[in-house]
Order: sequence, then C-alpha cells, then structure tokens
Amino acid sequence: MEPIVTHLELTALDGLRPAAPVGGLALEAIPAKSPLIRELHVGIGARYDWPGVSRSDEEWARWLAHPRRQYRLVRHGGVAVGIADFEPQPGGDVEITTFGLLPEHVGKRLGGYALTLVVRAAWDAAPADDVPVRRVWLHTSTQDHPHALPNYLRRGFRSFRTSSVVR
Repeated sequence: MEPIVTHLELTALDGLRPAAPVGGLALEAIPAKSPLIRELHVGIGARYDWPGVSRSDEEWARWLAHPRRQYRLVRHGGVAVGIADFEPQPGGDVEITTFGLLPEHVGKRLGGYALTLVVRAAWDAAPADDVPVRRVWLHTSTQDHPHALPNYLRRGFRSFRTSSVVR
C-alpha cells in the first residue's frame, strides 16, 4: 500500500491548542553547521524512511545551506531528544520541514509540548518577505509514527490536502 501524505495547516496562532508544559523541555536554536542536525535527522528518521537518512554529503550541504531554514534542538533535562526545523516562505507561510523525537524519547509525553514550542517559534520567525506570518504548515505520512497525525490535530492543525507517494 502506498503511503498517504497529509498536509496540515494552522492559519492563526490563537488556533494553537497548546499541550501542557513539560518541566525541563525546551527548544534551543542551533546553527546549520551543527553536526547534531544530521545526526538527529538520521536517528529519528531511519525507522520512518525520511529523505534525510539517505542524503549524500552534497545533498546535506544543500539542505543545510538554505538561507531561511532555522534549526531547533529539542532538549529535555539538558539532553537532546529531538529536532525541528522550519522555513519561512514568501507570502507569509512558514513550513515546519522537520519535527521529531528520537525513538528512546517517544511515548514519554514530550511530543505535544515540543510541538507547541516549535509552532510558537515558527510563528515568530522572521518573514521571507514583507508579509507577516499568516500560516504555519507541515506534512506527515502514514509511514511516520502513528502518534504524529493525532498530535498535529490535537494542537489545532487542519488537513488541507492528502496525496499518495509514488516511489
């Protein structure tokens, strides 16, 4: 069966339904040159067939060189437990291009609050042009963790498109 991709959006920050805070969980901005970005992408995405897992060094260099992409490390108690990145786009959109937790930190009730923090950070991102942020969006797949889509929906995201992935 082909994977189904669901595209979701949040069109107003007041539409965010925040998860309960988790003590010791925080986001940390990290530079594109940090080796943690690739390490965490691979550590999280290997079981879900994320594209970053099989990127060549050159493809990673292109990914990391994107001038507007911003990276956030998800820490819990000072330990790196996940990664997020987002990209302001023209017209007031911000795409969350990556969000995930390392497998050993899934199921510990961290994802909802981590996503809450990522959405707030994405909403605060400097726009790609003179248009203020009007929408934060992302996509997930039936290949992702089964809690991913329910987490996005609980935070207030709404589906605006589904498609199948042709491999």
